[in-house]
Amino acid sequence: MWTKENIPDQTGKTVIITGANVGIGYETALALYEKGANVILACRDEKKGESAAKEISKTNHKGSIEVLKLDLSDLNSVKEAAEIFKSKYQKLDILINNAGVMAPPASFTAQGFELQFGTNVIGHYAFTGHLFNTLKATPQSRIITVSSLVYTLGKIDYSNLKIEKKYDPNREYAQSKLGNLLFTLELQRRIEKAGEDILSVASHPGGTQTNLSRFITQQEYNHMIEVYGELMPTWKGALPSLFAAASPEINGGDLVGPDQDGGIRGYPEKAAIEPFALDLIEAQKLWKYAEEVTGIIYP
Repeated sequence: MWTKENIPDQTGKTVIITGANVGIGYETALALYEKGANVILACRDEKKGESAAKEISKTNHKGSIEVLKLDLSDLNSVKEAAEIFKSKYQKLDILINNAGVMAPPASFTAQGFELQFGTNVIGHYAFTGHLFNTLKATPQSRIITVSSLVYTLGKIDYSNLKIEKKYDPNREYAQSKLGNLLFTLELQRRIEKAGEDILSVASHPGGTQTNLSRFITQQEYNHMIEVYGELMPTWKGALPSLFAAASPEINGGDLVGPDQDGGIRGYPEKAAIEPFALDLIEAQKLWKYAEEVTGIIYP
């Protein structure tokens, strides 16, 4: 049973966590701060970020905490946030692509993508790309991207990434979470080919109580509980991300999730990846698409 008590000392490490003011991101930030890391909360709402930083600081551990304004739904904000970080830091030990949008009403990013795909996939592709040289310059750095078990229901539909078809929030969410996993695995392949000292790892929180469910109806929520059982507390849902970020057992290309009930609940372990998510052609197609629409080529 692996818990946050198993996290090695993180003193001297610099960590960015996207969407870290609430939910799994908050618990991830708190745990790494407690272990001595310099944790940067990359948040869309600066006020909420500052409030979260203040709460984390009250625990009075040896780490440090600060806030970086980042709106993943706007590629201009993504670039600006990365530039601000790079103007202050020369290294980045851990990047946790945690932020996500789940099942909102039909919405668009600033650049016209469906909000879930544009934020969860394109925003994180761009943010990681802007920071990639800094990650390369940091020995044994890690990139953790948070997916979801619903990736198993996903399929990337390139004819419907800007709501060209009738909007289905759950379908679009599953698509984005598959995109996160394809991104993670393709990034690891490219890292290995280049001989870089970086690990690209995916995690998923299983069934966890978070504010991601704010867009679903009470009826939908009740049905989810009937099917999957009670959801885990947020701190427990953060453990796969923390295991991926800090465990010495991690290898590039791993997926980490809860160890019980098919990954719905439990403590973190390495999880099997469905064969279709290992498809090289599909991953390369998504990568090329992200390159084209962002103009960002990883060095």
